[in-house]
Amino acid sequence: MWLIYALFSAVSAALVAIFAKIGLGGVDTTLATTMRTLIMFLFFATTSFFLKKFEGLSLVSFYTKDWIFIILSGLAGAVSYLFYFLALKYGLASRVAVVDRLSFVLVIILSALFLGEAMSWKVVIGAVLMVAGALIIII
Repeated sequence: MWLIYALFSAVSAALVAIFAKIGLGGVDTTLATTMRTLIMFLFFATTSFFLKKFEGLSLVSFYTKDWIFIILSGLAGAVSYLFYFLALKYGLASRVAVVDRLSFVLVIILSALFLGEAMSWKVVIGAVLMVAGALIIII
């Protein structure tokens, strides 16, 4: 099931690049990122409300390690999209998206270092091919 979700994620991410590139023509990138974030907030707040995800909120401790890392993830995502929209405004969407997706390679390296995930020869070769492919596309 994870593969289906990941494929939907890839399609959605591709649409983010295309829609944002079209929409950034006459809009400031920081304002566009802010508006995108507000729209995402409303979408997720509404979804969580209808799925009754807020019911156990009063029992949640926001001072746990889990929440600290959720907050850090949110901040990293915000910074990522701020720079992503800046890059999209001034660069070609096809090249910006490829460079942005080099985050896959960074995830492979960081997950091995900090999460103890295995780095098989297939993973290493795949990461090297991703970097090579990105270089071919952007050069």
